[in-house]
Amino acid sequence: MTLIELIYLSIFLGAGLVALSTLTSLVSRRIGAPLLLVFLCIGLLAGEDGLLGIQFDSGAVAYFIGSLALAIILFDSGFETRLRSYRLAAGPALTLATLGVVLTSGFVGLAAHYLFGISWIEGMLLGAIVASTDAAAVFFLLRVGGLRLRERVKATLEVESGANDPMAIFLTTIFVELAAAKQDASLSLSLDFIAAFGQQIGLGIVMGIAGGFAIAALLNRLRKLDAGLSPITGVASALVIFSLTGLLGGSGFLAAYVAGVVAGNRRIRYAYRIRRFQVGMTWLAQIGMFLTLGLLATPSEFGAVAAPAIALAFVLIFIARPAAVWLCLLPFGFKWRETAFVGWVGLRGAVSIMLAILPVLGGVGNGGAYFNIVFMMVIASLLVQGWTIGLTAR
Repeated sequence: MTLIELIYLSIFLGAGLVALSTLTSLVSRRIGAPLLLVFLCIGLLAGEDGLLGIQFDSGAVAYFIGSLALAIILFDSGFETRLRSYRLAAGPALTLATLGVVLTSGFVGLAAHYLFGISWIEGMLLGAIVASTDAAAVFFLLRVGGLRLRERVKATLEVESGANDPMAIFLTTIFVELAAAKQDASLSLSLDFIAAFGQQIGLGIVMGIAGGFAIAALLNRLRKLDAGLSPITGVASALVIFSLTGLLGGSGFLAAYVAGVVAGNRRIRYAYRIRRFQVGMTWLAQIGMFLTLGLLATPSEFGAVAAPAIALAFVLIFIARPAAVWLCLLPFGFKWRETAFVGWVGLRGAVSIMLAILPVLGGVGNGGAYFNIVFMMVIASLLVQGWTIGLTAR
């Protein structure tokens, strides 16, 4: 096959998978299936163990695509979040996004230590990978799924899902370093850990606020800019903030989200066009991220870890997430049914699978097992939680 033929074939397969993913949304809604699960399954069917047998095993490329897609998703989720949501639910939502992630990580890490017979550091690493809810999955349910919720509950879920990824990413990065170096867990409580956390979160917030104001000012001052270029300029600027913050040692994901919140709550020219453009970009990012991660998976390897992975998913869904939510929301006066619902809408998705690539990239022993375990846990979460919520929304 010549190079030109290979290019045409690659475009054909890529565009075909994206088109197929969009068309299957009609079927998934009729049966109440989580749409993001459908995207993931299409990736699996196209992969090396699937019908098309596409060979794709580059964790680095998958992480790059996932990071780019997540930055776009987080910027858009922040852009669509009203400051009213923060006034209603800043306390509970940010508690869930920080302490809730730590608690979930601890509960799952404890269970993983005994289920898989791994060290405490490795258990905590596994817990950190699945500790955050998936912004794409939760925002899809809140905005497209047709759920009718009390405003404070909806605002809590919305803010939490957009704000909790940086904490999970930070914890995963730290535990990958500890696991690769086989260092003692006490190091995670050292001053270096606290300094690294402060740098990641502090720079992320500062760069996000500055970047958000800069994006709004840029779009308003470029009056001669064609209306069709404004949305492209906005998204490109968000990616500049994301990457620059990461280069400086901060959390680029947090910066992208905060920039979206700041810019989205200011008066911007062509705001309607920007929002319509970002809806399409966010869908494309979600589809691309889930398809890529589905292609990376090898289902024939799942059998070796299937039983403990499903058991750990049970712990996450029915014990760890509900317990963490209950402890975090206890001071905020939520009704028990609202607390139970927030605990149930804790879907795991592409972010967890993307983070599961880090042990491989970071040189952790048997790093591939983390990916397989987390992939099965995400499938379980989307099946059990996503499907029941989807059927309720119908």
